[in-house]
Amino acid sequence: MTWLMTNLEQRFAAVAEALHPHPPERPPPGQTPNNIPPPQTFPPGQFHLPPQITFLFDSRDPHNFYFVVFRGGEIYAQTTNAQAYIYSGERPQHYPRMFDIARPLPSGEFVTVGCSTEPEFQELKSAAWKLTIAGAVILVFGLAGGWWFVSRALRPIENISAAAAKISAGDLSQRINTAETESELGKLASVLNSTFARLDAAFAQQKQFASDAAHELRTPVSVMLTQTQTSLNRERSPAEYRETLEACQRAAQRMRKLIGVLLELARLDAGQEPMKRMKFDLSRTAQDCVELIRPLADERQVKVNSELPPLEITGDSGRIAQVITNLLTNAIQYNNPDGEVRITAHLQAGAAILTVRDNGAGIAAEDLPRVFERFYRADKSRSSGNNGLGLAISKAIVDAHGGAIEVSSTENVGTIFTVRLPV
Repeated sequence: MTWLMTNLEQRFAAVAEALHPHPPERPPPGQTPNNIPPPQTFPPGQFHLPPQITFLFDSRDPHNFYFVVFRGGEIYAQTTNAQAYIYSGERPQHYPRMFDIARPLPSGEFVTVGCSTEPEFQELKSAAWKLTIAGAVILVFGLAGGWWFVSRALRPIENISAAAAKISAGDLSQRINTAETESELGKLASVLNSTFARLDAAFAQQKQFASDAAHELRTPVSVMLTQTQTSLNRERSPAEYRETLEACQRAAQRMRKLIGVLLELARLDAGQEPMKRMKFDLSRTAQDCVELIRPLADERQVKVNSELPPLEITGDSGRIAQVITNLLTNAIQYNNPDGEVRITAHLQAGAAILTVRDNGAGIAAEDLPRVFERFYRADKSRSSGNNGLGLAISKAIVDAHGGAIEVSSTENVGTIFTVRLPV
C-alpha cells in the first residue's frame, strides 16, 4: 500500500498542475489582487491532460489509475475509466476494489485520484492458495512422517510389553531385542534384560534349592518311616524299641538342624536377619575361633597356625565368627593327615583381608564356581554329616556385611578362602 500511496500522490500533483499550469502569485501584503489574472479554466468536458503526463493514466496499466475533478458539486473532468469507481450509497459486492485519495485544491476544485487494487488482491489470493497447498502438503508429509516416527518409537515399547507379558506368563527365558532400540529405550531394554536374567537365575536357584531341600529331608523322613514301620510289624523287646526310638531321634535332629539352616538362609536372603554394626577386633574374634576348633584339629592331627595382628572393623562379630569357624572346620576336615591350616589377617586398600589356607587335596577346577551353591558338595566324601549349606551361609553373611568371599584352589596343593570386609 505504500507503493500505491506514492503513485497516487504523484498523479494527484500532476492533475493539479495540469488544471492550473500557472498558478497566480499571491499579492504583496497590503495590495489588492485587482491586477492578477483569474486562474485558467476549461469548459466542462474539455479538460485534457497534457501529452507528457497521459502515461500516468494509461488504460493498459493493470492498476487502472483514474481521476475525477469536481467543481461546484458537479463533475468537471474525469478519465474514461473513472465511471466504474464513482458510486453513491453502499458499494455492491461485485464493485471493483479501489484505493484513492480525495483533496480540495486552493482554486476550489475537489480532485479524486484512485486506482484498482485488484492486482494486489489477486496476488494475495494466489499467495493464499499457494500457502494453503503448501500447508496441506506439509501437513500430509508431517502426518506421514509423524506416523512413521511414532510407530518406530513405539516398536521397542511393544517388544518390551510382549516380552514382559511372556515373562509374566512364566517364560523367564524371554529377552528384549535391543538391536532396534536406541538412546533411552535401548538403555531401558538393557536394564530390563539384566533384571529378567537375574529373575531367571533367582527362580532357577530357588527351584534347585527347593529340590535339594526336599532331597535332604527325604532321607531322615525315610529313616523314621522305616524304623517305625519295622517296629509296628511285630512285637519287640524294650531294647529294640529303644534302638528304634534313638534312630528316629537322630533323624529328627538332623531334620531340625537342616530346617534351622534353611530358615536362617531364608532370613538372610530376605534381609530379615539383623546384623549388628559394632566395632570389634577381627583378629581377636578369629583367634577365638581357632581355639574353638583346636580339639577337632588335634583329633585329625592338623596343625593350625595364625598370624593375626590387631585389626578393628565394624560389623557383627558373632556372625563373622560363624564364617571363620565354618572355613576353619572345612579346612581341617578336608585336609590331609598331619596337614596344616594357616589363618592370616591384614589391612589392604581400606578393607580387612582374612585368609584361610590349607594344604589338602584341593578342589577340582570344574567345582570351584559352584562351591558357594546351596547343597553343593565338591567331594562325595563330604556328604557324611554335611548338608552342603555352610559355605552358602558364610557367603550370605559376608554379603550382608557388604564384603566378598572368594576361593582359589589347586588340586593336590591346597585351597585358599579369602574374605574381604569393610573396616
